[in-house]
Amino acid sequence: MKLPRYELKAEKSLMVFEFLSEGHKGEILKLIKFSETSIKGIFNLAFGDKDIGTEDIDDTVVSNNGDSEKVLATVVSAVYAFTDNHPETWVYATGSTKARTRLYRMGITKYYEEVKQDFVIYGLRDGEWESFGKNVDYTAFIAKRK
Repeated sequence: MKLPRYELKAEKSLMVFEFLSEGHKGEILKLIKFSETSIKGIFNLAFGDKDIGTEDIDDTVVSNNGDSEKVLATVVSAVYAFTDNHPETWVYATGSTKARTRLYRMGITKYYEEVKQDFVIYGLRDGEWESFGKNVDYTAFIAKRK
Protein backbone atom coordinates (compact mmCIF):
# COMPACT_ATOMS: atom_id res chain seq x y z
CA MET A 1 0.00 0.00 0.00
CA LYS A 2 1.32 3.42 -0.93
CA LEU A 3 0.02 5.27 2.12
CA PRO A 4 1.86 7.48 4.58
CA ARG A 5 3.13 5.41 7.47
CA TYR A 6 5.44 5.70 10.41
CA GLU A 7 9.00 4.42 10.48
CA LEU A 8 9.14 0.99 12.10
CA LYS A 9 11.89 -0.22 14.41
CA ALA A 10 12.13 -4.01 14.45
CA GLU A 11 14.10 -6.59 16.33
CA LYS A 12 16.10 -9.16 14.33
CA SER A 13 13.45 -11.84 13.87
CA LEU A 14 10.92 -9.25 12.66
CA MET A 15 8.44 -10.44 15.25
CA VAL A 16 8.38 -7.27 17.38
CA PHE A 17 8.03 -3.75 15.97
CA GLU A 18 7.77 -0.30 17.55
CA PHE A 19 6.82 3.09 16.17
CA LEU A 20 5.75 6.52 17.35
CA SER A 21 2.26 7.76 16.62
CA GLU A 22 2.36 11.55 16.23
CA GLY A 23 -0.90 13.42 16.53
CA HIS A 24 -2.86 16.03 18.40
CA LYS A 25 -2.25 14.19 21.71
CA GLY A 26 1.50 14.15 21.15
CA GLU A 27 3.76 11.16 20.62
CA ILE A 28 2.46 7.75 21.62
CA LEU A 29 4.71 4.69 21.47
CA LYS A 30 3.02 1.77 19.69
CA LEU A 31 3.99 -1.90 19.74
CA ILE A 32 3.27 -4.71 17.28
CA LYS A 33 4.04 -8.34 18.17
CA PHE A 34 3.68 -11.57 16.24
CA SER A 35 3.57 -14.69 18.40
CA GLU A 36 3.01 -18.29 17.37
CA THR A 37 -0.28 -19.73 18.51
CA SER A 38 -0.84 -23.29 19.68
CA ILE A 39 -1.40 -24.14 16.00
CA LYS A 40 1.91 -24.48 14.18
CA GLY A 41 2.36 -21.89 11.47
CA ILE A 42 -0.34 -19.52 12.72
CA PHE A 43 0.87 -16.32 14.36
CA ASN A 44 -1.22 -13.91 16.38
CA LEU A 45 -0.88 -10.22 15.56
CA ALA A 46 -1.05 -8.13 18.72
CA PHE A 47 -1.05 -4.35 18.52
CA GLY A 48 -1.54 -1.41 20.83
CA ASP A 49 0.11 1.27 22.92
CA LYS A 50 3.34 0.25 24.59
CA ASP A 51 2.95 0.18 28.35
CA ILE A 52 6.16 1.78 29.61
CA GLY A 53 5.89 0.03 32.98
CA THR A 54 5.52 -3.52 31.66
CA GLU A 55 7.15 -3.02 28.22
CA ASP A 56 4.16 -4.91 26.81
CA ILE A 57 1.13 -4.04 24.70
CA ASP A 58 -1.90 -2.33 26.17
CA ASP A 59 -4.62 -3.03 23.61
CA THR A 60 -7.39 -1.51 25.70
CA VAL A 61 -6.28 2.13 25.45
CA VAL A 62 -8.15 4.37 23.02
CA SER A 63 -5.50 6.84 21.88
CA ASN A 64 -7.58 8.97 19.49
CA ASN A 65 -4.40 10.67 18.27
CA GLY A 66 -6.00 11.65 14.95
CA ASP A 67 -3.74 9.44 12.84
CA SER A 68 -5.62 6.14 12.67
CA GLU A 69 -5.15 5.67 8.92
CA LYS A 70 -1.39 6.22 9.19
CA VAL A 71 -1.25 3.85 12.18
CA LEU A 72 -3.19 1.16 10.27
CA ALA A 73 -0.87 1.56 7.26
CA THR A 74 2.11 1.13 9.60
CA VAL A 75 0.67 -2.07 11.09
CA VAL A 76 0.08 -3.40 7.55
CA SER A 77 3.70 -2.61 6.66
CA ALA A 78 4.76 -4.70 9.69
CA VAL A 79 2.61 -7.58 8.38
CA TYR A 80 4.40 -7.30 5.03
CA ALA A 81 7.81 -7.31 6.74
CA PHE A 82 6.86 -10.25 8.98
CA THR A 83 5.51 -12.33 6.09
CA ASP A 84 8.53 -11.46 3.93
CA ASN A 85 10.66 -13.05 6.65
CA HIS A 86 8.17 -15.85 7.46
CA PRO A 87 6.43 -16.51 4.10
CA GLU A 88 4.69 -19.77 5.02
CA THR A 89 2.91 -18.40 8.08
CA TRP A 90 -0.66 -17.34 8.56
CA VAL A 91 -1.33 -14.13 10.50
CA TYR A 92 -4.36 -14.15 12.80
CA ALA A 93 -5.87 -10.89 14.03
CA THR A 94 -8.87 -9.81 16.03
CA GLY A 95 -9.67 -6.65 17.94
CA SER A 96 -9.74 -6.48 21.71
CA THR A 97 -13.33 -5.23 21.34
CA LYS A 98 -16.09 -5.60 18.73
CA ALA A 99 -15.53 -1.98 17.73
CA ARG A 100 -11.84 -2.59 17.06
CA THR A 101 -12.54 -5.72 15.06
CA ARG A 102 -15.01 -3.67 13.02
CA LEU A 103 -12.34 -1.00 12.51
CA TYR A 104 -9.93 -3.67 11.21
CA ARG A 105 -12.61 -4.97 8.84
CA MET A 106 -13.25 -1.45 7.54
CA GLY A 107 -9.51 -1.01 6.93
CA ILE A 108 -9.25 -4.31 5.07
CA THR A 109 -12.35 -3.42 3.05
CA LYS A 110 -11.05 0.03 2.13
CA TYR A 111 -7.78 -1.36 0.74
CA TYR A 112 -8.96 -4.84 -0.24
CA GLU A 113 -8.28 -4.43 -3.96
CA GLU A 114 -4.61 -3.71 -3.19
CA VAL A 115 -4.16 -6.18 -0.35
CA LYS A 116 -5.72 -9.12 -2.21
CA GLN A 117 -2.89 -8.90 -4.75
CA ASP A 118 -0.47 -10.05 -2.05
CA PHE A 119 -2.60 -11.88 0.54
CA VAL A 120 -5.30 -14.49 0.82
CA ILE A 121 -7.67 -13.26 3.55
CA TYR A 122 -10.39 -15.11 5.44
CA GLY A 123 -12.87 -13.88 8.02
CA LEU A 124 -14.30 -15.86 10.93
CA ARG A 125 -18.09 -15.75 11.09
CA ASP A 126 -20.29 -18.01 13.21
CA GLY A 127 -17.30 -20.22 14.00
CA GLU A 128 -16.44 -20.84 10.33
CA TRP A 129 -13.69 -19.40 8.16
CA GLU A 130 -14.81 -17.95 4.83
CA SER A 131 -13.19 -15.91 2.08
CA PHE A 132 -13.17 -12.28 3.13
CA GLY A 133 -16.22 -10.37 1.99
CA LYS A 134 -16.74 -6.64 2.20
CA ASN A 135 -19.25 -5.37 4.78
CA VAL A 136 -19.53 -8.72 6.54
CA ASP A 137 -19.17 -8.76 10.32
CA TYR A 138 -16.34 -11.06 11.34
CA THR A 139 -14.96 -11.91 14.76
CA ALA A 140 -11.41 -12.47 13.47
CA PHE A 141 -9.26 -12.49 10.34
CA ILE A 142 -6.50 -14.68 9.04
CA ALA A 143 -4.19 -13.92 6.13
CA LYS A 144 -1.32 -15.53 4.25
CA ARG A 145 1.03 -14.15 1.64
CA LYS A 146 0.46 -15.45 -1.87
